[in-house]
Amino acid sequence: MVSRGGGEGRLRMRDRCGGGTAAGRGYGVRVRPLTLIIAALVVALEGLVAFGLGVYAAVNTIAGQAQEVITAAAESAFGLLIGAGLLWVAWGGLLRAERWGRAPGVLTQIFLIPVGVTITQSGLPGMGVPLIVAAVIGLVALLAPPTTKAMFDE
Repeated sequence: MVSRGGGEGRLRMRDRCGGGTAAGRGYGVRVRPLTLIIAALVVALEGLVAFGLGVYAAVNTIAGQAQEVITAAAESAFGLLIGAGLLWVAWGGLLRAERWGRAPGVLTQIFLIPVGVTITQSGLPGMGVPLIVAAVIGLVALLAPPTTKAMFDE
């Protein structure tokens, strides 16, 4: 089977799931395990939040509400880049069962757990606890056997 423009991850997933093609475009019908979909959703949600915070910081900076303009601009750029990167990992890596998508997803969850603990200890449990819960759910989903099988089984 030849897969057009998708790399070997798409070909592997199509072969394992009995694929075929959708409308003759060379894209297989893929049945993803629930754990892989949950992992992609968690990473995408984190990406949307980071991107949204980057936009919020950028708007405040442009509106002149930032005391340190260079710092605020850097924070805006960081939020936008991290958000876009996580969305790319979720869509381009995890949903397509590409092997490379798991490492940045796992690292993100590992980094977010202590961030959530710090936020909780800073007196903001309404923000910290959901972050910890999302990170744990994402980590469990990324390391679950069905996700591993979908991404690495040959």
